[in-house]
Amino acid sequence: MYQARRLRSNLSTISTTQLHLRNPWVVAFWSFAFPGCGNLVQNRKVIGMILIVWELIVNTNAQINLSIFYSLLGQFELAKEVVDKQWFLMYMGLYTYGIWDSFRGTIDLNKQYRLADMEDAPTRAFTMGAVDMNFTDIRKPWLAAVFSLLMPGLGHLYVFKVIIGLFMIIWTVVVVFQSNVLQAIHLSMTGNIGEAISSLDMQWLMYIPSIYGYVLFDGYVSAVEFNNLLKKEQSKFLRDNYPVSAFPMPAASGREQSP
Repeated sequence: MYQARRLRSNLSTISTTQLHLRNPWVVAFWSFAFPGCGNLVQNRKVIGMILIVWELIVNTNAQINLSIFYSLLGQFELAKEVVDKQWFLMYMGLYTYGIWDSFRGTIDLNKQYRLADMEDAPTRAFTMGAVDMNFTDIRKPWLAAVFSLLMPGLGHLYVFKVIIGLFMIIWTVVVVFQSNVLQAIHLSMTGNIGEAISSLDMQWLMYIPSIYGYVLFDGYVSAVEFNNLLKKEQSKFLRDNYPVSAFPMPAASGREQSP
């Protein structure tokens, strides 16, 4: 009996990982927006989280976000002054590698997906362990986007990407508290607009658009592809167990129907 050399997906009790076609330019863009996010889009969790943590450390010390903020305001001399040159030069290697690795890796993963699809690779429909259980099911993409909008990471928990979801929640909590954005929202609601603006740390605040952009995109796409995975699993099951139209199909009552 022929056995496929590749897998379409891996359902574990802590996460769901799957192969599907991705646009290399889109994945490279997310690494351009924030190094590591492109790797998370590929479901390459370890390298993605390493690059994100490295980005936070190096970008914060180099004050690159603050420099971008001043550049957007037209204060170019101040933008040049706030940058730490040593940390900035260290940042360039990380940034270039993240974009290149995302683009190259996506091309290779697309090849692996096509080969797995040609081999009609199997997919597990259900797994259960002491920690949790995971199974293929229909997920609503718009709901994943809404949960991601409410709190980055919740959309990933909804599609059972637990590792990425918990990482995004921790990342968001750190950035939100460091940027003082909640305090600024409170001050704005009480009418203290000037004080709200002065309380913000722009270096940390400018991480937030990348966070929300990534979780909205990846949460939505993950839900769509999770649904496609369910369809492929059901299709293979029916083809393997009921290969011809004359095969006796099970009736609703549990008895077999005559062809």
